[in-house]
Amino acid sequence: MSSSSEDPVRIGLLALFITSLVVAQVTASKLLAFSLPVSLPVAGDTLVLPGAALAYALTFFASDSYAELYGRRAATVLVNVGFAMNFVLLGLVWSTILAPSLPAAAQPVDPEAFRSVLAASTSIVVASLAAYVVSQNWDVFVFHAIGEYTDGDHLWLRNIGSTASSQLLDTVIFVGVGFVLLGDTGTAAALSLIVGQYLLKLLIALVDTPFVYAVVAVARGRERGARPTPW
Repeated sequence: MSSSSEDPVRIGLLALFITSLVVAQVTASKLLAFSLPVSLPVAGDTLVLPGAALAYALTFFASDSYAELYGRRAATVLVNVGFAMNFVLLGLVWSTILAPSLPAAAQPVDPEAFRSVLAASTSIVVASLAAYVVSQNWDVFVFHAIGEYTDGDHLWLRNIGSTASSQLLDTVIFVGVGFVLLGDTGTAAALSLIVGQYLLKLLIALVDTPFVYAVVAVARGRERGARPTPW
């Protein structure tokens, strides 16, 4: 591939990964509810999932595309740098929350409302960090394990297989730690959350496969176009 400073695909995937990760952290504490036309086991006729589900699912699209183009070591570095950036985000948010401010009457947004929106609970922070570090590293491992088993063929299988298994890990850890172990959510509600999250993430893994192919094709097309002609 071309050098990272000249590769817009690499820069774009890095930016998408970190942006989606930051958005996921900020939106994780809101629960969404969608009515379903049919009733599902455990979940019933309402799909409940954290607001971060879509943003976080995009991180797997970015990391799988990145892993395919730049290799396992580069993808592992991306994942672990992203983990460190979670702490940068938390530090910046909390430094803003705790900094002295004007009286509430002079603020465009009430400081307490600002705090309640941006200051995720300790349980959500711990759960999201635990789920992230396990599931993202698992995703990179499985992606390349399937690649070695298939001799680099069947990108669709690597993308779906790695994302489906890692998203299951992520969902179970996030809900189990954040809503059950450190929260007060009952078993039935937790199972509903797990089912809702995982169905959406699995659907995204299926839908994003053509886009992974497209990103890889564009990047490799640019690489071939950048090579000097032999005459």
